[in-house]
Amino acid sequence: MASSRDQILKAVKQNQPPVTELPVISDYAQPFTDVVQKYIDVLHAIGGQVHPVSSYPEISSILKSAFNGKSIFSSSLEIEEIIEKGINYKNAHAFADLELAVITSSLAVAENGAVWITEDMVQERVLPFIAQHLAFIIRADDIVPTMHEAYEQIGDADYGFGTFIAGPSKTADIEQSLVLGAHGPKSLLVFIIMSK
Repeated sequence: MASSRDQILKAVKQNQPPVTELPVISDYAQPFTDVVQKYIDVLHAIGGQVHPVSSYPEISSILKSAFNGKSIFSSSLEIEEIIEKGINYKNAHAFADLELAVITSSLAVAENGAVWITEDMVQERVLPFIAQHLAFIIRADDIVPTMHEAYEQIGDADYGFGTFIAGPSKTADIEQSLVLGAHGPKSLLVFIIMSK
């Protein structure tokens, strides 16, 4: 005699709905034409800072003036001269007192100001969440209008870790008092290398 549990599971298994194919959606119309300006506007609105730049030396110059003498880690070899040399990148605990993490990405989304990162961009998954301040380097050509296009680019790639990050860490209490950096980076800077 089968138990009640087995009878229920058997009934559920026998009464599965037919598989329905998802519709193909290929046109993601957007209400804005200047994707870079939309990205800048949205990121400012959510508390981020944007620096349109023309080169990596310009990025290094801005970071040197803002974070001179502070501990900086970067996944970008192009700004290697400003990074903290004493950090053991194989040990996540070495990032505990990190002032600034600079991460290069190849995908950003205009509609929500997000940047896509994967573990191969950060070496340690904790990096974008533990640093006091976070900076991204993206190319203007790598900004897509919507999340639909972003997910088309990401596709079915196999990532051990991947996330979209938009703006600095923020939270609010019941009285809606906004607090930046409550449980993550206090600020987010995005350097957009403008196309020539």
